[in-house]
Amino acid sequence: MFPNKKTPLLDKIKTPAELRQLDRNSLRQLADELRKETISAVGVTGGHLGSGLGVIELTVALHYVFNTPKDALVWDVGHQTYPHKILTGRRDRIRTLRQRDGLSGFTQRAESEYDAFGAAHSSTSISAALGFAMASKLSDSDDKAVAIIGDGSMTAGMAYEAMNNAKAAGKRLIVILNDNEMSISPPVGALSSYLSRLISSRPFMNLRDIMRGVVNRMPKGLATAARKADEYARGMATGGTFFEELGFYYVGPVDGHNLDQLIPVLENVRDAKDGPILVHVVTRKGQGYAPAEAAKDKYHAVQRLDVVSGKQAKAPPGPPSYTSVFSEQLIKEAKQDDKIVTITAAMPTGTGLDRFQQYFPERMFDVGIAEQHAVTFAAGLAAAGYKPFCCLYSTFLQRGYDQLVHDVAIQNLPVRFAVDRAGLVGADGATHAGSFDLAFMVNLPNMVVMAPSDERELANMVHSMAHYDQGPISVRYPRGNGVGVSLEGEKEILPVGKGRLIRRGKKVAILSLGTRLEESLKAADRLDAQGLSTSVADMRFAKPLDEVLTRQLLKSHQVIITIEEGALGGFATQVLTMASDEGLMDDGLKIRTLRLPDRFQPQDKQERQYAEAGLDADGIVAAVTAALQRNSKPVEVVELTTKVTEDMTL
Repeated sequence: MFPNKKTPLLDKIKTPAELRQLDRNSLRQLADELRKETISAVGVTGGHLGSGLGVIELTVALHYVFNTPKDALVWDVGHQTYPHKILTGRRDRIRTLRQRDGLSGFTQRAESEYDAFGAAHSSTSISAALGFAMASKLSDSDDKAVAIIGDGSMTAGMAYEAMNNAKAAGKRLIVILNDNEMSISPPVGALSSYLSRLISSRPFMNLRDIMRGVVNRMPKGLATAARKADEYARGMATGGTFFEELGFYYVGPVDGHNLDQLIPVLENVRDAKDGPILVHVVTRKGQGYAPAEAAKDKYHAVQRLDVVSGKQAKAPPGPPSYTSVFSEQLIKEAKQDDKIVTITAAMPTGTGLDRFQQYFPERMFDVGIAEQHAVTFAAGLAAAGYKPFCCLYSTFLQRGYDQLVHDVAIQNLPVRFAVDRAGLVGADGATHAGSFDLAFMVNLPNMVVMAPSDERELANMVHSMAHYDQGPISVRYPRGNGVGVSLEGEKEILPVGKGRLIRRGKKVAILSLGTRLEESLKAADRLDAQGLSTSVADMRFAKPLDEVLTRQLLKSHQVIITIEEGALGGFATQVLTMASDEGLMDDGLKIRTLRLPDRFQPQDKQERQYAEAGLDADGIVAAVTAALQRNSKPVEVVELTTKVTEDMTL
């Protein structure tokens, strides 16, 4: 299948059923070969590496002990599942990871029956596994559901909501707590300290394993007393029985890289008569690959790399990223205003707040994977007179929407939202695309919604947010680099709800929101060359809409094109609503809205994703051409008839 002197055992494995036929003594070799193959594959494709290397042995052990896919493995987030994909019939495609028409970088039900549940956002695994376990119970089946959740994902309230409701699943639910002391960034909060105390009790677990064998041979009365003593001892040794108070029987800590220890524990858990059970497995992110082990982020996510040296392919030099522009401007604002504070949800590096933290360690708060808390925490800070910048990826802000409505917008609190990774995001695909923030933000009374057309505009908007205290305000900006404009000079405070006319024409007007401005100007050049005089406006604000500029453009042009990097219901809806309310389309004005399609776009390069969505110069020109062709055709009047039948009811 895959003739390779370096992976002779792995070459024989097509499915976990074949893995389960191996002699247990050969599993160490298989794990070593699986680690080599994972490193080799990510060296070609790039992607998440450190987390997968940390669960190599755990992945082998789970498929060896459990009867997958009948026993459901539910991986949290799913970015650590490259080894799982290799063992479950997808090795021949593993070097297509995160590419167009290739394997997803996360679990995906449509991809394999072994991907029991799709995931790319954290902290969903216990809830989903509980669903599988209860379905098994209702069906009178003995199939198990195993949730594999990282310590970082345990900072989210959703994990505890599920655990609080898990007792009814009994022995069918098993939770593997993968404790690698690091999610994307170092862990935060009380849970991290608690797990550290548990890890320090590892010698006690060895004694406890011995005593359990003795207890099982005692008379019933003595065994009951011994178990009570065991519970008391665990409380003394670990500083609390937190997980057991939630209804779980706690087992651990277990060395997640020691198959001789890991497999017997999992077999005992699998065959236990009671449950649910939580197995605390200690792993090391980047395990077995020296460059990853030495890196600060343990090679959480990497570009294509040289496997031998670990050196990653460098992107060609170019303009700064929007994230870095945001971060640098915010640092400048914070130096001038000690009321500015920042909040992120386990993404200080991704949002650029790691740089902010270097300057203001006491004014940056990483709340863990807890977006709901982040938003309301920011609301509390704002109510107390501070200027919080709540910095979240668009796709993760979705998780805090109720708090956005109830705790921020209704109270009109001046929370500043920095919405990173807005729009399409390339290889991370639909789960991480920032498609919906425009639609759900513009619907909220009191909310100001901005989108910069370039990096200088972003700096201006950050400066404006720092001086805006009238209510909530947001700026959305994309993944990737700017267009190369100068950032020198003083930044300006933008008047709220005011766009700018970039180019004046007579027949076609393009109303651009966000970083599609460059493509809009390219389209205008082509349209002008065809004799279609074209105006281009950088609208800056989706809400409040610049009604004066919009009205002027709608009244003075034949065709209007709106363009935005968001789903249905965003900026275009604002324009259409105004045009409808004021009757601006009654005289035959043609309006065409260019936005993301009403479907989840698959992973690909960003530029190809936008081209597929029709949000490039070609798409704009095509939309204008189609609108004018329709203008030249007579209106077809269709007679409406209703066929009424005797049995028709209203």
